[in-house]
Amino acid sequence: MTISTDVPVAISTDAPVAAAAPEDEGSSATDLVLPLVVVGAVGALAGYGYLRRTRRARTRTTPGGTHTTPAAPPLTELDDRSRTLLTDADNWIRTSREELSYAEARSGPTAVAPFTLAVRDAESELSAAFRIRQRYDTGVPDDETSRRHALAGIAGRCQEAGRRLDEEAAAFDRLRALEREIGEALAVAETRFRELAGRTSTTESTLADLAERYAPAATASVTGSAEQAKDRLVFATTHLNQAHQMADLGDAEVAARHLRAAEGAVDQAAAFVDGIDRLATELRFAAGMVASALTGAEAELSGVRGMLPAAGEGKRPADAGMGAMTGALPEAGAGTRTGAGDTADDARRSARRPESPDALPRVPVGELRSRVLHADSVLASVRQELTGGQPYDPLGVLHRIVRALAPVATGRAGVLPAAARLAAHSATAVADTFVATHRGVVGAHARTRLAAARELLDAPLAGLVRAHSLAGQARELAEQDVRVHGNPVTGAAGHASGVAGAVLGGILLGGGPDGGPPPSFGGPHTEARRGLPSA
Repeated sequence: MTISTDVPVAISTDAPVAAAAPEDEGSSATDLVLPLVVVGAVGALAGYGYLRRTRRARTRTTPGGTHTTPAAPPLTELDDRSRTLLTDADNWIRTSREELSYAEARSGPTAVAPFTLAVRDAESELSAAFRIRQRYDTGVPDDETSRRHALAGIAGRCQEAGRRLDEEAAAFDRLRALEREIGEALAVAETRFRELAGRTSTTESTLADLAERYAPAATASVTGSAEQAKDRLVFATTHLNQAHQMADLGDAEVAARHLRAAEGAVDQAAAFVDGIDRLATELRFAAGMVASALTGAEAELSGVRGMLPAAGEGKRPADAGMGAMTGALPEAGAGTRTGAGDTADDARRSARRPESPDALPRVPVGELRSRVLHADSVLASVRQELTGGQPYDPLGVLHRIVRALAPVATGRAGVLPAAARLAAHSATAVADTFVATHRGVVGAHARTRLAAARELLDAPLAGLVRAHSLAGQARELAEQDVRVHGNPVTGAAGHASGVAGAVLGGILLGGGPDGGPPPSFGGPHTEARRGLPSA
């Protein structure tokens, strides 16, 4: 009975379990809905991820990667920017150097020493940038990655040059104090103006004298320089007067602007006049050097002829074997035989050879003969020109002599390097004056060639000939830029007042009927601070 009594108790405890059956069915429905929600959310996320991957695949520039990197700018874009920066940096330095000269005239070299150092530092950076650009223009380096690095190096150097000038610009402004003490600065500019006006009046007579004494080619580089100097002085007169007027009215900022424009014009007028006077001096020195240069060139050729085998000598077995082995002219003394094979001709030929074995590079005999024949032809032409009784171009004659002798020169005649140096310095100075007085439109190619010419002015004979060639290229490229740019200012008034020449010369930066604002000491940030257009 006790067991029977327990059984109903056990059964009665099972009743709640049977009653809980409906709750289990509800839990099963909930469990079914939740996975569906999760699956739906996962599907939505997968769809969103698919859309993002699709968009990325359509726009990505890195092949096969999931990480998108910005597209590298085209090489042509980097090239254009590097040339623009070279031009701008060269202009910043030229303008800063010019204004620095006025500050030094007023305050002395000690006061301007920090700013002189800044200009030199900027010049060093720009020179390095020009060297990279010169190699770049000759195809070095040749792969695209390295060329990108080279262009980046050019840009970095130019930006550092501008930063160095900007670093000292505020202190330089405080030194000049044009807004507070413009009177002294005006006095310095007017003194230079008066001195230059007196010199300009004599340039026409100087040019007339040069035209009578020398051929037209001798003075072609300064044709029109006197007129351009006068044009800059007309512009300077106008702006010096306006600077005085604005200073009297108490508008120091506008007065300083006119003064800077006048200073730039005076400096460029001086460049034109200096170019005429310098050329007159160079032509006089060159005329006195032509005869000795011709004699030295003939001595050089005589020495080189002594290195050449006599006619038919190459047929002898010993010489033929030597030529077959080297394929080149033996170095000095290398072909001297001893013993029974010696001859009088061999001894004389050995005596005529240069003492230094490095006097002339090893050159094939046939090529050396060709060089000697060409040099002979040039010297004959020069002698005929000198004895013709007609005016000639002494600098041009010197350059022709040294260019013809450079491939065969052995260093016997010291006059040839001196003649080459005079011609190269003259050509480089002419190109530099043209770039400086037309820098508002001259581009980077001309400036790069000019910088390369400067680098070679202390080189040996062949380097000086190369410097002369590069300077000529710089002048031609600069003239081409001026022709392509055309007239910077429309209307007769702009030419009558000298505004057109001021814009062409970079004295004014353009952008307005009055020619725009003048540049000043500093780089791009200084220009931006003064409201000028910057790179």
